[in-house]
Amino acid sequence: MRSLLRTCGELCVTGGLAMLLFCAYLLWGTGSYTEAQQSLLKRQLRQAGTAAKLDRIRLGQAIALIKIPRLGRDYEYAVLEGVTSEDLRRGPGHYPGTAGPGKIGNFVLSGHRTTYAAPFNRIDELRTGDAIVIDAREARYTYRVSGTEVVAPEDVEVIAPVPNRPGARPKEAVITLTTCHPEYSARQRLIVHGVLSGRRERRT
Repeated sequence: MRSLLRTCGELCVTGGLAMLLFCAYLLWGTGSYTEAQQSLLKRQLRQAGTAAKLDRIRLGQAIALIKIPRLGRDYEYAVLEGVTSEDLRRGPGHYPGTAGPGKIGNFVLSGHRTTYAAPFNRIDELRTGDAIVIDAREARYTYRVSGTEVVAPEDVEVIAPVPNRPGARPKEAVITLTTCHPEYSARQRLIVHGVLSGRRERRT
């Protein structure tokens, strides 16, 4: 009996350590992968310059940088085209078919809140009027946060051309950030909306 209890105890300790290591990998190990991919995507943006247009960009390619001053001076991520699981392991992704940076309609981005560098971990801190800066190849676009909401995963109206008004014709350029809510759960989605407030053309 003692031998059996000792064996069970050892198995529990081993299982606990394995689970701890797995959690550590999810929280920190995956971030190393994303950081390496981000370096590649940023290099891709620098090499492309202003020649490449959004309509020529393939899935998986970098389209812009996102910067959010409220989240720190060092907050900067390359945004890629696509929102598959593999895409989002590399960084924030742009929903194909939604508006491009600065264009009329809804420029929709999705990003992880916990694993894979967690680019959207702190977007719940954003307040009305905060800047969301998108550095695209042709211009820098500044959006201002207009509101936040929490929705169910099936509430896809938030990514419509006019958020929450499916079928309506868009008349302005807006941005929508989406991520899981609450942290460590996919039960709901945290949504941040913004409206384009400025555009600065790049010099060629």
